[in-house]
Amino acid sequence: MNAAQHLQQQRAQSINGERLWASLMELAKLGATVKGGVCRLALTDLDRQARDLFVRWCEDAGCSVSVDAVGNIFARRPGLNPNLPPVMTGSHIDTQPTGGKFDGCFGVLAGVEVLRTLNDLNIETQAPIEVVVWTNEEGSRFAPCMMGSGVFAEKFTLEETLAKTDAQGVTVGQALNAIGYAGSRKVSGHPVGAYFEAHIEQGPILEDEHKTIGVVLGALGQKWFDLNLRGVEAHAGPTPMHLRKDALVGAAAVVAAVNQAALGHQPHACGTVGCLQAYPGSRNVIPGEVRMTLDFRHLEPERLDSMISDVREVIETTCAKHGLSFELTPTADFPPLYFNADCVKAVRNAAQDLGLSHMDIVSGAGHDAIFLAELGPAGMIFVPCENGISHNEIENADPKDLAAGCAVLLKAMLAASQTVASQHS
Repeated sequence: MNAAQHLQQQRAQSINGERLWASLMELAKLGATVKGGVCRLALTDLDRQARDLFVRWCEDAGCSVSVDAVGNIFARRPGLNPNLPPVMTGSHIDTQPTGGKFDGCFGVLAGVEVLRTLNDLNIETQAPIEVVVWTNEEGSRFAPCMMGSGVFAEKFTLEETLAKTDAQGVTVGQALNAIGYAGSRKVSGHPVGAYFEAHIEQGPILEDEHKTIGVVLGALGQKWFDLNLRGVEAHAGPTPMHLRKDALVGAAAVVAAVNQAALGHQPHACGTVGCLQAYPGSRNVIPGEVRMTLDFRHLEPERLDSMISDVREVIETTCAKHGLSFELTPTADFPPLYFNADCVKAVRNAAQDLGLSHMDIVSGAGHDAIFLAELGPAGMIFVPCENGISHNEIENADPKDLAAGCAVLLKAMLAASQTVASQHS
């Protein structure tokens, strides 16, 4: 590293934590709930207001702003070499119906603070810097989740995505037009020099380990299923126990098996039955059908498949024992992902240079960075959230931790800009 680069790195810790916090609190007013959270669903008028605020902040920072056909917003700060692929950062500003102030929003506004700090310090980067707001990451109003980054990465087609509808029958395309964010920029084929995403952990590990920065190694693979178990409804009084075909008894065995499979494939394994509905739902009728969801996660593909195999064996055995039939339908399949080694190193080095406590960690949730990692080098930065709680109105984070995460983001992006420049020299 030459003297100029060293000076840039030293100055990169000079982000304005108070300004970052103030921006987060201003954004949180749009869709604020009485319990202190945020309800700002994708492509609603509240989302439009939040997008307008982001655009204004970025234009005030001297950036050019473009919007693509699925509503992703790109704020670009020019680099010394405009032909280099940009170093990007971003996340989302749509929320869950009972969401918090920081999920997604921190990643976007940490990017805005990077822009402001580069301006404050008169730092010119070799590569352009881009901050992105991805459309509909949450998937609360429109399915699937991570919609905007998925179209950008060509995981979903634009035509199919624009035709997706919400519960009221409104399409994505109609909603984009209604809020004025159906842009003209093409949705794919853009180069990515590197991509970093800062995010609250959404789990309790960093807080429990008393660490400020999570150096994200990768993201758990996810496989989801819908499971229907069918037995026979019968009267709860006259039907002897040994002659019942109780679908809920079978479901109970499956719930236990999912939990046991996750416990038996540690570390990094998670197994969840998130939804379970028994029919007909009468207190004196033996349930004749149960519909349930199965969610399996692991960092290693073989262990993920092993978990599913273990549970399927229990399903088959339980159905045979209790006279049930079943249908197991796959609904989602995200392979495990390891982030780019250089990006991971850049995050770790930044934390070390800033004297911040840190640890390697794995993301258990889906993020836009997962799709961006297929287009170029990518990495993530986690900071703690209070009690590990997210997707909740009481979601909270320490301003100092958020500032620290933003400082790591800035240093990592500066390092990536130099790497991109050297690779294209």
